Amino acid sequence: MVIPPLIIILFVVLIGILAGTITGLIPGIHTNLIAIFILASLAFLLDYFTPFYLTIFIVVMAITHTFVDFIPAIFLGAPNEDTALSVIPGHEFLLKGKAYQAIILTLIGSVSAIIILIFITPLFIWLIPKIYPSIQKMMAWFLIWISIFLISQEKDSKTSVILIFMLAGFLGLATLNLPVKQPLFAMLTGLFGSSTLIFSISQNIQIPKQDVVKPLILKKQIIKPILITAIISPICSFFPGLGSSQAAIIGSKLTKKISKPQFLILLGSINTLVMAVSFVTLFLINKSRTGAANAIQQIIELTIQDLVYILIIVFITSLIASFIVVKIAKKIAKNIHLVNYKLISYCVISLLIFFVLIFSGWLGFLVFSVSTCLGLTCIYLGIRRGYLMGCLLIPTIIFYLPFF
Repeated sequence: MVIPPLIIILFVVLIGILAGTITGLIPGIHTNLIAIFILASLAFLLDYFTPFYLTIFIVVMAITHTFVDFIPAIFLGAPNEDTALSVIPGHEFLLKGKAYQAIILTLIGSVSAIIILIFITPLFIWLIPKIYPSIQKMMAWFLIWISIFLISQEKDSKTSVILIFMLAGFLGLATLNLPVKQPLFAMLTGLFGSSTLIFSISQNIQIPKQDVVKPLILKKQIIKPILITAIISPICSFFPGLGSSQAAIIGSKLTKKISKPQFLILLGSINTLVMAVSFVTLFLINKSRTGAANAIQQIIELTIQDLVYILIIVFITSLIASFIVVKIAKKIAKNIHLVNYKLISYCVISLLIFFVLIFSGWLGFLVFSVSTCLGLTCIYLGIRRGYLMGCLLIPTIIFYLPFF
């Protein structure tokens, strides 16, 4: 009996959503790990699935992950490189009993990103092949300008900001040049996750009962973060080292005052759009800017027909992922206050240490420890932790400078 292709695609989509939900919920289990496993098992998998089906699985898993991964970042303070900045406003929402609203705000952003994708893809297909060669030559200088721009926007403590930014950069250089597996997980978990949790423990914070209601935000308040996403995300998708967090910082600085709810919408939309646009970028210039796109690059050479299918699948996945996020976030929000937050913090820190040791070894644990100390230093100095993203910006700048 021959199984219809539509049934196979449906099966692949459902498995991809399940995988993306698991990677999104469990700190340390990133889609990149699943992608690496797929590549390692490619010869076996191709006996059962075509390259196109494997591509669909990776796309679905990656998009679902961008919807779900804010849940552990906001409820537990356990981020990855794409959700690191959400820990800061998300933690404040949690302590005010509004963590569910914070999740919904990121969800609004993620859904809006899919709508943006539909409108910008035709423009991308026409414009990018014409301008990419020029962009490539300007890579390092563009990143330097971004770094200077971000620091110049700081009104107070510029010396401390520069020091933190440079220390983060040196930490990133050292980490990326050490024989550490999953170095970004060890470093970013320390900078943004464990440091936040340790600070919370020191403040003897208690989680209040969470209000499981939709956030009160006007439609006009959504427009600003969505416009920023539409402008910044496509640009950043072409520059290595500029992921979702860096794009969010740039976007928030290019506009006038942006509220914390708007910033969470911005993070959600940029996180999803950067991932989605990476598939379009792969088709246009054959360059991978995410782990998922890199895996697809090694499996299949995308055609325009493949890209159309991918965009349709992305849209369908976003609808299902939205439903899943609401259900899971609501369940956690209703029960998280019943558990002692200090105990949760200790458990999450232990879990993070466990994952760091498993994925990055003892050398990774050293990176994690140093990163945690730097993150705590940033907190106690009262400096915005967005500047800790120098850990990625500075190594990328050095890599692309022509005289290095």
